[in-house]
Amino acid sequence: MAEGFLMEVCVDSVESAVNAERGGAGRLELCSSLMEGGLTPSLGLLQVVKQYVKIPVNVMIRPRGGDFLYSDQDVEVMRKDIELMKSHGADGLVLGALTEDGRVDTELCMELLAAARPLPVTFHRAFDMVHDPVIALETLVSLGFQRVLTSGCDSSALEGLPLIKRIVDQAKGRIIIMPGGGITERNLQRILEGSGAQEFHCSARSNRDSAMKFRNSCAMMGAAFSAPEYSLKVADVSKVRTLNAIARNTL
Repeated sequence: MAEGFLMEVCVDSVESAVNAERGGAGRLELCSSLMEGGLTPSLGLLQVVKQYVKIPVNVMIRPRGGDFLYSDQDVEVMRKDIELMKSHGADGLVLGALTEDGRVDTELCMELLAAARPLPVTFHRAFDMVHDPVIALETLVSLGFQRVLTSGCDSSALEGLPLIKRIVDQAKGRIIIMPGGGITERNLQRILEGSGAQEFHCSARSNRDSAMKFRNSCAMMGAAFSAPEYSLKVADVSKVRTLNAIARNTL
């Protein structure tokens, strides 16, 4: 990666983690359930990924899908997951929490940041659900988050580019603004040039057919919107390399 740019690839398997590193990723965000926006991965996945890659692995701490307003039981799970991921090699953590009126949950975030120390922490795309992103950013700076992942409070980083640019300028280097959401080789250069961001987040995945020869088309292992059982989404080495090259040649 060229000096000044860092590509983070979101992965949910060992194969994707290895492919992302081979393609030139500078860091991984390790999750499960990417169709739900990413949930906390298993401890086993973290341990095996750490055996196969050398780049930093930031681990998602998100106990369930849906909103970011957490119950006491949710928080208990998050605290335990932070403890476990820290003790088994996580290089950083990714988390976030909101109040019912769409503000950063300062009290809970302070508690989780304290539990995460000394690891760096990214505030995830809960930021895209806040009531006022300008106020929220100042809150994240004061709390001590290292970075915030955002699509600019829109459906993709390209659509949210004006806000991303605005908060990059607002941040003034106090916190890293990392665009993510729908980033592809077709729009990356525009997003980097238009935002002034120095890091970006993508999945760079492609579909791969399952190796299964026997297939039961009558049963599904999840809800109707879930991914087909016989089509796997994995980080694509060539896509990661292409995005890496675009970043290297930008600006």
